[in-house]
Amino acid sequence: MSTPPIINSLSSLPGFDPRTIPVIGIDSHLPAVTPADLSLPALRARFRRSVSWEPELLAEPPFTDRLPAAASVLVAIVERDEPMVLLTQRTAQLSTHSGQIAFPGGRQDPQDADLTATALREAHEEIGLLPTFVDILGSLPVYHTGSAFIVTPVVGLLREGFALQRNPHEVDDIFEVPLAFLMNPANHRRHAFEWSGVRRQWLSMPYHDGITERFIWGATAGMLRNFYRFLAAR
Repeated sequence: MSTPPIINSLSSLPGFDPRTIPVIGIDSHLPAVTPADLSLPALRARFRRSVSWEPELLAEPPFTDRLPAAASVLVAIVERDEPMVLLTQRTAQLSTHSGQIAFPGGRQDPQDADLTATALREAHEEIGLLPTFVDILGSLPVYHTGSAFIVTPVVGLLREGFALQRNPHEVDDIFEVPLAFLMNPANHRRHAFEWSGVRRQWLSMPYHDGITERFIWGATAGMLRNFYRFLAAR
C-alpha cells in the first residue's frame, strides 16, 4: 500500500493555506470576558441559568455535495489555576480538516446514545481521555462546516489527574491554550478569500506558546467565537 502524501498546509483545499490570507480586521473593539466570568464556578453558573444571546457564526459555505452528517466535539476546559482549553492538531493524512487545529470529536455513530456520548467516545478514541474525568456543563448551538458536518460543541470541565494518549493515525499533537486568550476578541482576526466564485470569511486566533504558533482557524475558531458570545452575554 502506498503512503499518502504529506500535506504541509492547514487545509485540504488545493493550493490554499489560511496562514497566507491577509488580515482584514481585528476585533479589539469588543470587550474581553473578565477573569471572574472565566472562573470555574462562574462557568458552571453560566450554563445553569438562562441567558439571552445570539450565536454569531453558524455555517460555512459548502464545498462538498455529500449528505450532511451529525457530529460533535468536546470543548474541554482544563481545571487549572488558569483555565485552559484542550485542543489537538489533526494529522495531515485525514480526509477532512487535515492538519487543522481542532477539538476532539467526530461523526456520530448509531450506537451513541446522544451527541454528548459521541463527543466523549471520540475524545477517548483520539486522545485516550476517560469520560470519568469530564464534567459536562452543556452544549453550544450547532455549527455547519463546509465539509457537511453538523457539529454540536459539547462543553465540559476536565478534572486534573487525567492522562492522555494520542491516536497517531488521527492526532499529531495535543496542547492547551488559555481560555482567557481565546475569550479576548483582541486575539480574533478576520480574513476573507474568494474560492470557486464564493467569498469566504473566517476568523483566526493564532496562539504562540513561546515555541510554536498554533494557527486556530475555521470551524474551531467559529465555535470559540460563539462560546465568547455566550460568555459575554448580559
